[in-house]
Amino acid sequence: MSPDPYRVAPPEPHASPDVPRLTPLVQAHDLTRRWGRGSSAQLGVDRVDLNIGSGELASIVGPSGSGKSTLGALIAGIDNPTSGSLVVDGTRIDSLSNDRLARWRGRTVGIVFQDFHLLPTLSAEENVELAVQLADRSVHRRERRERSRDALASVGLADKRRRLPTQLSGGEQQRVAIARALVTRPRLIVADEPTGSLDQASGHVVFELLAGLTATGTTVLFITHDPELARRADRQIEMLDGRIATHTAAGIDMSPLVAAGTIDEQVAR
Repeated sequence: MSPDPYRVAPPEPHASPDVPRLTPLVQAHDLTRRWGRGSSAQLGVDRVDLNIGSGELASIVGPSGSGKSTLGALIAGIDNPTSGSLVVDGTRIDSLSNDRLARWRGRTVGIVFQDFHLLPTLSAEENVELAVQLADRSVHRRERRERSRDALASVGLADKRRRLPTQLSGGEQQRVAIARALVTRPRLIVADEPTGSLDQASGHVVFELLAGLTATGTTVLFITHDPELARRADRQIEMLDGRIATHTAAGIDMSPLVAAGTIDEQVAR
């Protein structure tokens, strides 16, 4: 079998023994998303360099219009960059055709939205099961049903699997959306303002559910307006005017590592 031309070899271990190496799942270099041309052009993301490690909880925080959701959409493969490179789970996704990108996204990324995006005529179980069917039509119906029930049980909704979205609270609907995102066993979950429509108590439950997924090696990208939740992540990225204003991990400023070009191969912990 010929090698996949879009796969990217992992970086060689860095020589320094002082900083432990964390394998990056997301590697963005000079990433830019622009709409329009000339003086009327609008920048969503402006020359971003960023790495996120496997099994990390990374938060992206910033005001409306800062570019945080645009960056999340690029990393999730929902949108395409104007320029720059973006490698996720070893695949350079900025070079993929739309069809290949859709297939890659289906098997690699789970997405959680602020407004749930549940189909109102399907039960909680059927909403989750549909994600498995769309990602891999070869999965037998019995296995789809079992995986859907397991996913709902993992978010504490085993007893509400047959309810329609309108019969669930906002927090419960968001937990169904999380179950739908994780049922395909993705390497990466991108959650865009998942607590924005919820009360504080429900929001904290949702955050804890997402944070707990990293224990299994899943990388979680948590986009939020809430600085309190953002500070609880392993890595905090603050966006402003399409660029990264601050970038810290475990209280360490990562900007010098980015500037030195060493962040591709090492992450301070």
